[in-house]
Amino acid sequence: MTRILPLLLPLLTVGLPTSAAAQDAELPYWASIASEEVNMRTGPSERYPIEWTYYRDGMPIKVIRFHQGWRYVEEHDGTRGWMYAELLSRQRTALVVGEGLAPMRGGRSESAELWWNLEPGVVGELGECLEGWCNLNVEGRRGWVQADRLWGDGEP
Repeated sequence: MTRILPLLLPLLTVGLPTSAAAQDAELPYWASIASEEVNMRTGPSERYPIEWTYYRDGMPIKVIRFHQGWRYVEEHDGTRGWMYAELLSRQRTALVVGEGLAPMRGGRSESAELWWNLEPGVVGELGECLEGWCNLNVEGRRGWVQADRLWGDGEP
């Protein structure tokens, strides 16, 4: 048995995640809230106080750091805190930002047909972004929105 154990030990540890391999490889990255209620805490544990509670399933966030099963995130207004990783998704979404209505058009041009006007705060699934325009899906309504009116597009 004492001869077999040194041979088996490397095989037993192959299936165990290392702290680096178990985490996301590249930081920062975009994610979104994947639950109807998510708490943002002051630290990476349930022992830390709750700073904010989010009720925006799909809201985009930027993941800046990680610690075990927790992610240190930033939202569009710069608010930062820790969220439990299981309540987040890698689904790319975007938030309409800025003043006034944001036109959603049928093409990537200001002269393209206007389909809808989006209010600041609207969240949608983010598609491809080309030449300063992003394809956005808001509850089944798809169109093109100028990228500078979105938070969650581009590189984090």
